[in-house]
Formats: sequence, C-alpha cells, structure tokens
Amino acid sequence: MKHKLITSSVREKVGDFAPAFVSYTEDVLFGDVWRRSELSLRERSLITVSALVAGEHGGQLPYHLNLAKDNGLSEEELVEVITQLAFYVGWPRAASAIQIAKDVFCKEKES
Repeated sequence: MKHKLITSSVREKVGDFAPAFVSYTEDVLFGDVWRRSELSLRERSLITVSALVAGEHGGQLPYHLNLAKDNGLSEEELVEVITQLAFYVGWPRAASAIQIAKDVFCKEKES
C-alpha cells in the first residue's frame, strides 16, 4: 500500500548540522511511527496537536497545524480542540496556541 508522503522541514533547517536527527525524523518518526495502521494520519495529527498545545511547544505547532489540515482536520476542528484543551491543560497554553493557529490560518488565506 502506498502511503501519503509526509514532508518535514527538518532537513532544510538542521540537515547539515544534525544529519542523524534528520534521519530519525524522516525514517523513524514519519517513516515508521506515523505509518502504523492502528491510528489514521488524522488521528495522529489530532493527538500530536493536542500534545504540542499541552506541552507549550509553540515552535512545532505551525508545522503540525498545517499537517493536520493535510490529514483531514478542518481549521474549525483544530480551533475547537484547542478551545477544549483550555479546560484541561490551562487557559494560557490554549490562548498561546489559539494565537499561533490564527497566525497560521490567516497567513494561508492572505497568500
């Protein structure tokens, strides 16, 4: 079965500096873990976005919000996820994530 290619920006960002990190990201994380059949890409994106919001990992959030959209989640669903997370992971974390989501989604509409 042919899998949808998940492209990572890690090679262009740190490829020359950390080639092993690039390999683990592309081959293990996106090449193996994200390909396991027990969860769909949509479900994996939902989990990943939730974990990034909960952990205040805003630097990774724009990439994964876009990947989540590529994997079938709508902007409305992603905003709803972040809204619900506010009650479980903290309002400031969700507020930061909502601002990142707004920036990502509005930038796409301007392009």
